[in-house]
Amino acid sequence: MKVLDIGCGRHKTPGAVGLDSNPRTAADVIHDLNRTPYPFDDNEFDAVVGNQVVEHLDDLIAVVAELHRITKPGGVIRLDTPHYSDIASYTDPTHRRHLTTESFAYFTGDRPDFDFYSDVRLRPRVIRVTMLKLWRALGVELLVNSCNRYPRLRFIRRFWESYLCYVVRGKTIYFEFEVLK
Repeated sequence: MKVLDIGCGRHKTPGAVGLDSNPRTAADVIHDLNRTPYPFDDNEFDAVVGNQVVEHLDDLIAVVAELHRITKPGGVIRLDTPHYSDIASYTDPTHRRHLTTESFAYFTGDRPDFDFYSDVRLRPRVIRVTMLKLWRALGVELLVNSCNRYPRLRFIRRFWESYLCYVVRGKTIYFEFEVLK
């Protein structure tokens, strides 16, 4: 299985090809992630991993299109990022965007009224919010993520994210998508 770790920094995923713009990292390939195309062939990778990187990039639509291009059909794209309600989302001056669990809906068909932004199609496998230990212990994290197992409960996550997330804050969001071609 061939894996690409975008923005790998010094903690590259073991066995992955590391891609980063900083030569002082564990990257195998030095390339500015804001510049497309990336120096890889179409359908080259089985999986792409991006840990705490997409919030730093200029054009998320172009980056997702590029990840889609270099990932094989049926391959997996795994991304994590701070949730927009977490203070970490705002304290890092290099963050260009603040993401929600619905930030990739333009690529999944969940927002057909805006599907003209991109021809990229991804199938969500998991979208999971992590929270502080207190909220995890009280079962709030489990409730917010219950729609991964029971899609009809998606209204719970939407309600939390629209009305409650600044009281019961999220920490990170983990996205896992299957690439459709």
